[in-house]
Amino acid sequence: MRPEPTPHASPTALPGYAATGRIDELRATEYRHLDSDGQVYLDYAGAGVAAQAQVRAHHDRLLAGLYSNPHSENPTSVAAGSLVESARRVVLDFFRADPAEYAVVFTPNASGACRLVGEAYDFGRSSPLVLTWDNHNSVNGIREYARSARASVRYVPLSGPQLRVAESDLVAALDAGRGGLARRWGRPGRRGLFAYPAQSNFSGVQHPLSWVELAHQQGYDVLLDAAAFAPTNRLDLSVIHPDFVCLSWYKLFGYPTGVGALLARRTALARLRRPWFAGGTIRAVSVQGDWHRPMDDESAFEDGTLNFLSIPDVEFGLRWLDSIGVDLVHARVGLLTEWLLERLTTLRHDSGGPLVQVYGPTTGAGRGGTVTFNLRQPDGTLVDERLVAREAAAAGFSLRTGCFCNPGAGEGAFGISRTSTRQRRLAGIDTIDQYLSALRLPTGGAVRVSFGLASTATDAERFVAFVQSTYLNRAVAAESALPPRLRC
Repeated sequence: MRPEPTPHASPTALPGYAATGRIDELRATEYRHLDSDGQVYLDYAGAGVAAQAQVRAHHDRLLAGLYSNPHSENPTSVAAGSLVESARRVVLDFFRADPAEYAVVFTPNASGACRLVGEAYDFGRSSPLVLTWDNHNSVNGIREYARSARASVRYVPLSGPQLRVAESDLVAALDAGRGGLARRWGRPGRRGLFAYPAQSNFSGVQHPLSWVELAHQQGYDVLLDAAAFAPTNRLDLSVIHPDFVCLSWYKLFGYPTGVGALLARRTALARLRRPWFAGGTIRAVSVQGDWHRPMDDESAFEDGTLNFLSIPDVEFGLRWLDSIGVDLVHARVGLLTEWLLERLTTLRHDSGGPLVQVYGPTTGAGRGGTVTFNLRQPDGTLVDERLVAREAAAAGFSLRTGCFCNPGAGEGAFGISRTSTRQRRLAGIDTIDQYLSALRLPTGGAVRVSFGLASTATDAERFVAFVQSTYLNRAVAAESALPPRLRC
């Protein structure tokens, strides 16, 4: 039996909610499949949802024309290539990026975009890498390229329960990461790379976009991970000018999957040196002569044949999102997030203890629509997130549990020290559960709820009702049948 809604005021009563009513209209038409089986979708940070119009457009396009590998000159190739180039132009237009300044490189996803930068960046002893703690693992992985080039890698920590970064810490890391090394090695003209998320996929914290110019002033290129930010926030590249922007299109509008992008300033792209080449990336190559000439534009970074049947769906998706309005989506998500935070943080057991512990900001200021938390029992102990995952799924809720591929934010949220992660007793540990036990952590992750383009007040209300009816004043017995944790 589904829980009854809580008696508190609905999000629909919030000032400004009525002005976002078009989203409710779309939910009842283009997104009605979300309500077809009574489930509640709350994992927009994991993936957006596709409108029926997007699926129809893909179907109609494929049946109305014929398209083939664009690496040719025949009519079907030209048709496919024309649609790909049209999508590039629409991407630049959506982000208000000057085509003379920015290029669009299509990739499999945001992770692929990060890898392109990492493998080709000119790291070295005087060209370091600086990252914030709360980067996604697809950004953290760039450090392996940096270390292979003997570059220093510096992390900027998170401060306090809101899991934000103090700008003074960032400035210190940028200066220590580049200035001293550049002077030491006598190559002050070299640059470094600063990588950070516009919005944390763990805590929802939105870091200042002004850091792009701050890092530029310190002599750094900037990689901005916009995968969690762009779906519900305006990213205007005529105002801020990161050197690299990483995106996954399915996060913005659900379809297509398997297509992402690297938006790169052309000056920064020209400085990258790829360690290999592939079909489609070269103008000429010789086997006997042992040489190759790369392409002179963004196609030098697009390996093999592009996903030419799906890239046109990116254009439709961006036009679709633009027709709804990113600012409208932003307003709706902000209202739902503030309401959810207020409700979760006021739920208390009869013992007086809080039911919910939120990681990150507990108000709507300076954050996005991602809320990460753990549930507490009346005695204060944590409810295992695996149990929440199982019971939420049984009740029809699609949400996320675990670490969310963001170890630094998790270490900050759970108070894990650098010393403890480097203890000798961790050597030889094979499983995640053994690792957590060695660190004496009460749980291995958290619960994440996230709102997006098609979210409604009913989604938020039903989730709060579920949490309240399932866990308030409930003492949870230790579960021996929970599945082992496979990754973190």
